[in-house]
Amino acid sequence: MEEILRSLLATLALPEFGLSTVFIVSAVSATLVPAGSEWVVLGFLKLNPDLFWTTIAVATAGNTVGGAATWWMGYGAERAYEKVAHRRPTELRALKWLERFGPKACLLSWLPVVGDPLCAVAGWLRLPFWPCLVYMAIGKFGRYVTMTGALLWLFPGTWTP
Repeated sequence: MEEILRSLLATLALPEFGLSTVFIVSAVSATLVPAGSEWVVLGFLKLNPDLFWTTIAVATAGNTVGGAATWWMGYGAERAYEKVAHRRPTELRALKWLERFGPKACLLSWLPVVGDPLCAVAGWLRLPFWPCLVYMAIGKFGRYVTMTGALLWLFPGTWTP
């Protein structure tokens, strides 16, 4: 069993497979599905340390795509709510805070627990998509550089199959 697991990990670590895995896991982890991609990024980098910036770019792109999908889910949910209720929900303080800061609030999309719902609420409020996407990408890039650097510092060395 251990040999099968090592073989699977070695295959997934190949740049032609591993980077797509990093992208998919990063995209899914940026939706409302409770998942994290940092360990996948760390594992891939432990096996391919020369691909640091490429991996960070792929993870950032995947996480941003997931954030964009979450924005669109929020947008669609708001439209559905509006059809049923015939009004916009503006009574919550968090919604007013987001309306005040606008797309810049999406810089916080990297935060655990609140970051992904923040993207959905940005879509719900119909904040401009492209500026939100840019701020999401900046925040997520910063998170991956910081988290991956910290994890590589905490777990030095490489693993060989």
